Amino acid sequence: MTTSQATTQSAQYATVSVEIEQGTLRGIVIDAVSSFKGIPYAAPPFGELRFQAPAAPPHWVGERDASQYGPTVPKPPYPKPIDEILPEPSIDGDDVLNLNVWTPAGATGGLPVFVWIHGGAFVNGTGAVSTYDGSNFARDGVVCVTINYRLGADGFLLLDGAPANRGLLDQIAALQWVQRNIAAFGGDPTRVTIGGESAGAMSVTTLLALPAARGLFRAAITESGAGHHAHSAETAAKVTAALAQRLGVEATVAGFGGVPIPELMDAQAALSRDIAKMPDPTKWGEVAGNMMAFEPCIDGELITRLPIQALADGASADVALLTGTNTDEHTLFLVPTGIEDAVNDQALLYILGSLGADATKAVAAYREGLPDATDGQLFTAALTDWFFRVPAIRQAEARAVHGADTYMYEFAWRSPQYGGRLGAAHAFEIGFAFDNLDDVNLLAATGPNPPQSVADTMHAAWVCFVTSGAPGWPVYGEARTVRVFDTDSRVVTDPRAAQRQIWDGIR
Repeated sequence: MTTSQATTQSAQYATVSVEIEQGTLRGIVIDAVSSFKGIPYAAPPFGELRFQAPAAPPHWVGERDASQYGPTVPKPPYPKPIDEILPEPSIDGDDVLNLNVWTPAGATGGLPVFVWIHGGAFVNGTGAVSTYDGSNFARDGVVCVTINYRLGADGFLLLDGAPANRGLLDQIAALQWVQRNIAAFGGDPTRVTIGGESAGAMSVTTLLALPAARGLFRAAITESGAGHHAHSAETAAKVTAALAQRLGVEATVAGFGGVPIPELMDAQAALSRDIAKMPDPTKWGEVAGNMMAFEPCIDGELITRLPIQALADGASADVALLTGTNTDEHTLFLVPTGIEDAVNDQALLYILGSLGADATKAVAAYREGLPDATDGQLFTAALTDWFFRVPAIRQAEARAVHGADTYMYEFAWRSPQYGGRLGAAHAFEIGFAFDNLDDVNLLAATGPNPPQSVADTMHAAWVCFVTSGAPGWPVYGEARTVRVFDTDSRVVTDPRAAQRQIWDGIR
């Protein structure tokens, strides 16, 4: 990399140039960190390339400005009021399959690499979210990469004549780009760790299960997402048919390709609302349980079975994994919306029974662990376990059989927002893991002055894992060792065992 001086109206900074396979990039240097943003790793997925596998990225002559984030993929806004808690940008343009790189200024090679795959239920999100800024990973000697990938119908709708799981194919294309180019930024392509949160973590677990992704990374981090989420081809076909009917088009590439993107976004959102109003498993299959109309599907080619089944058979047992969840995941979805307040004892028993549990025993176990909780809070705790915590445990258990190095954590710091009722909600750990508590876009989630000590401890563990393949506490095994991140961070064994056991043989 070569460095020169440049000046803008608002600040003085250095520019830095790097040569990659497509041409020369011009990034910027701030506080001894070089950043390069909006780098295309594949061609724009529009026109003839829409609903197709990612195509080769563009080349250019001269220097390409890489000082600003690139376009985001088409996506709807988060529903209110979650959009205020998890703000994210929308940036117009065609080069949506882009990524961003942060690296120590002057890095010459051999550094570990962390590639972040964002969450958002496979319909929202972007690598340009400010909380994902990788400067502090670079400060600590890690090359950090964040990516975009296609979402919603463009990324995951099952269509005849089009490859399935296009969003996952995008992720693989981005990882292949990293293999070919990251050395130019000082990174070591043999020391890549992939990580993600929520749908990003589900993506990471899926990549762990895929032969097509073998060799693209040596370690993985999954935050609040595991290997239980993939549609059957039958369910995916039902979603396709329902969306086509709503739009009044043929369920084909040509039919959906003729729909203006804003209209398609509106139809996706309306379909999701319809499913939420009447979550009938006989009509919607797996979607009735997880409320994600668009996600990877078992197409028989790229994905042949649920990721958890592949892990149970030993897939990626040679890849170290750091996995975990937040104590109060589901408060994000149930407290701001008022749903938690509407749950009574009858609803609690019905929903727990519908999830396969012995409802009476389940309520008793959760009430014993949370004696002062309302029915709604017990419901939130049970859903957190069913959707997030227990699948993460099953992932660790499956890998332990094969001697795979797996480390488990729990993020437990309680946000003061919503009168303290959000607690350690879904996605709230990200700013701590990235050590970005000064990000103004976190205020609605964390409130003012979140504890920097928790970020120091958690971020250090992430850096340690990316660098060495171990975060600093024992692997998950018979003792069920878990590192808890809070103002009194500690190592515990088998937390909330009685609630975990409720789901044995069920989840």
